[in-house]
Amino acid sequence: MFQCDHLSLSFHGEPLLVDVSFHLQKGERCALVGRNGSGKTTLFRLIEGSESADKGTISSPKGYRIGVLKQHLNFTKPTVLEEAAQVIPEEEQHRAEALLTGLGFDESQMDESPQQLSGGYQLRLELAKVLLKEPDCLLLDEPTNYLDILAIRFLTRFLKRWRGEMILISHDREFLDQVCTHTMGIHRQKVVKLRGSTSEFYSYIMQQEELQEKTRLKVEETRAHLQSYVDRFGAKASKAAQASARKKMIERLPQVEAMRAIASLGFKFHAAPFAGRKMLEANHLSFSYENPLISDLSLQIEKGERIAILGKNGCGKSTVLRLLAKELSPKEGSVEMRDNVICGYFGQTNIDRLNQAHTIEEEIALANPQLNFTQIRNLCGIMMFGGDRAKKKISMLSGGEKSRVLLGKILARPCNLLLLDEPTHHLDLESVEALVDAIEGFEGACVIVTHSELILNRLEFDKLIICHAGGRQEVFWGNYADFLEKIGWEEETEKKAAVSKPPKAKNPPMRPFSVKKLEDKIRGCEEAIQLKEASLHQMGQILLESIEKGKHSQEMYREVAEEQKACDLLYEQLEQLLIEKENIEKDLN
Repeated sequence: MFQCDHLSLSFHGEPLLVDVSFHLQKGERCALVGRNGSGKTTLFRLIEGSESADKGTISSPKGYRIGVLKQHLNFTKPTVLEEAAQVIPEEEQHRAEALLTGLGFDESQMDESPQQLSGGYQLRLELAKVLLKEPDCLLLDEPTNYLDILAIRFLTRFLKRWRGEMILISHDREFLDQVCTHTMGIHRQKVVKLRGSTSEFYSYIMQQEELQEKTRLKVEETRAHLQSYVDRFGAKASKAAQASARKKMIERLPQVEAMRAIASLGFKFHAAPFAGRKMLEANHLSFSYENPLISDLSLQIEKGERIAILGKNGCGKSTVLRLLAKELSPKEGSVEMRDNVICGYFGQTNIDRLNQAHTIEEEIALANPQLNFTQIRNLCGIMMFGGDRAKKKISMLSGGEKSRVLLGKILARPCNLLLLDEPTHHLDLESVEALVDAIEGFEGACVIVTHSELILNRLEFDKLIICHAGGRQEVFWGNYADFLEKIGWEEETEKKAAVSKPPKAKNPPMRPFSVKKLEDKIRGCEEAIQLKEASLHQMGQILLESIEKGKHSQEMYREVAEEQKACDLLYEQLEQLLIEKENIEKDLN
């Protein structure tokens, strides 16, 4: 319900957004994606009005309210519950309690001072306030940061029911795809918006770039061919007219620029050899601060295993990993690591241990003194710090850049056991994908703490360490899908058990005529899409041949665009029909 027209913004003479236009329609939920530093958070500031564009306008209906998850927090009430409930009528306080509980607050925290909460819980409280205000449009910048897996699952369900508009920034692709109806990306300083998932968005961008590059090559080939004729016969009187005509054809050819390569994270962990089978054995580990956190945990890690550590925040996940890495000493029990085990450890606090006065290349060099300058520079390039960027001071880097430096330090030294604590926190979507690919291809063992269901579903884990409240851990043999099917999250299974369902009929009724009718419509829509795609392919070939012959026109480009739009509308129609069919079948069951 608001519109951005021809926005442009530069910083220090460098363009960040160039002639950006898009609109957000009623009920649309958009994932905002783009590389770190592409301008996602800046676009939020422009929309909410805390920053001004160099050019362009943003318009919305009178009285249209935008709710923003702020990173700079200001609390004024004495308790958590009062702070959250101040934005709603007193008689609706139960809404605040329910939302805070869903976001991971227990009953005892409701009466705590907001000032005494950890940074992660303060951000949850601010998120609750934004959601309780029920604005027309939500702008949520990384709302899942500092949320545990149960809180993310709750927030996902909550936002899927949200009736207003929203734009979400997140590094969690699974979360975005479950919540959002559209994907909007900042790509090459422009904004591209389309209906569908993040995967569909990136597929579309790739197709568009391939088409542009093919067009550019065809244009350059045509230009070279015409110029060759002019060079050969331009001076001959008998060929002067033809040469002149070809000169005019060259002038009419479009200028299609070669696209600048975009830096992307693409690497693999280097596995050090390991001769045996058993790499690490933890026996009867116990650890506590004021209260018991780890109790009688025993675990074996074998060569090539994939292990995930899961649980709510504050239940000891990072502590388990630090015990395995021997960063902490257990109060009871022991951790025995084989002599030829080499750990690559990525800890949440390790970013703070980077020397702020060092350059990137100096920090990476410290990880392995045997590397020469060329090898160090190559590693910097792999981690997207090519050229002079490798000379940047650590103190000047963002959280995401520091995370890449830490990963680079792990790459600098071959290892055979990866211990990773929330390594995706500050990475953008593309970098998260690259990291998951690298873990999949790693020949050693990997233990990872994560709240990302994308990672949990993507990697084939051999076992899970489930951390419960009260200092209890259990080892589950199987992957995440097995865990959800056989055990599930205790809090969620309790809620499901509380909702009684009527028993299913022994003989389910025949599917009504409406379902059969829908299936006929779906088949018809799929056939229409096939015809449109065949037509688009043919029109694309004709356009390329016309460009080669110098006979293309703006009308031809317009016809291709209209055909593509018609095809997109058919896909939207198909999606609605499939949803309708699914809803009817759910009702029958």
